[in-house]
Amino acid sequence: MNQAGDGASSRRSLPEPVTAVTDTAGAWLPARMAEVEAGLLAAVEGEGELTGDAVGTLNAGGKRMRPMLVLLCAGPEAGAAAVRAGIAVELVHMASLVHDDVLDRAPLRRGQPTVFASAGRERATALGDRLFSTAFKVLVAGGDADAVTEVSATAVDLARGELKQREGAFNMELSEADYFERCGLKTGRLFEAACVLGRSSTGGEPGPIGSFGHRIGLAFQLLDDVLDIAGPPERTGKARGTDLLDGTVTLPLIIAAQFDPALAGLDLRSLDEQSAAACCDRIEATGALDQVRSRAIAFIEEAKAGLNEAGVEPGQRELLELIADGVVHRYS
Repeated sequence: MNQAGDGASSRRSLPEPVTAVTDTAGAWLPARMAEVEAGLLAAVEGEGELTGDAVGTLNAGGKRMRPMLVLLCAGPEAGAAAVRAGIAVELVHMASLVHDDVLDRAPLRRGQPTVFASAGRERATALGDRLFSTAFKVLVAGGDADAVTEVSATAVDLARGELKQREGAFNMELSEADYFERCGLKTGRLFEAACVLGRSSTGGEPGPIGSFGHRIGLAFQLLDDVLDIAGPPERTGKARGTDLLDGTVTLPLIIAAQFDPALAGLDLRSLDEQSAAACCDRIEATGALDQVRSRAIAFIEEAKAGLNEAGVEPGQRELLELIADGVVHRYS
């Protein structure tokens, strides 16, 4: 393998600030990320009549933060097992996005028509199912029994999180505790699994490394929820207030409703795009977004502090701290 060439190709596929991590790591990380990217393409090109949709989903964008976490937690010794784990984690992530789009009836994802919008519910559901199964196929082919167990448990938690989101839909009395439980299952859990899989791939004991991933996953979700309220559509790839229109109660709304009685009495089912955008303005006016950003930063700081207990080498720690900071800087 031409590591220099493959590394350069991988770097071009990764947006800022993730590229800062690859620049700091040296040759080994871009080379392994290139292997992950090639493995993802090979995996989705085997999806038969769904291949076009699968490749389109893969190429629609994305930071590849989860497979990068796998590799960073494996360290410079990351080998084939870490690469397979990175491929599997990203396939699970892709599958969950496709299924989310079906459940939310989403027209756009990253500024592009979703498979649901372009090909219908049945085809999108089938694609999500196939991507999930392909993730396990990659791990089974490599004989990664422990990784199969971890990814299986993670997939169950993702489903539990989705069920909680459905149960709490349109419920303006949703508590912060319920919100964080949902986020922990839907987002934090896959970040956690990425870290556990990386450490385990080189024979290490996962220890507290999963908590690092879980916390930056929560921060990632909090800041995504901020973007849904305040992010321009040309940046987010979707209309402002998409979560409101879906009936998804997020932390910005929960906090804002404590300050604005009109928001506390909001009927989410009555919203259209125009009124959802107006609600976004009201939420922003309460200062709730600053509170959510502060909580996200606190999660990042807790994650980095927890690396003291995780037995991480100094060079590896620097890279993990960079990717954690990148979660915040991406939204600055």
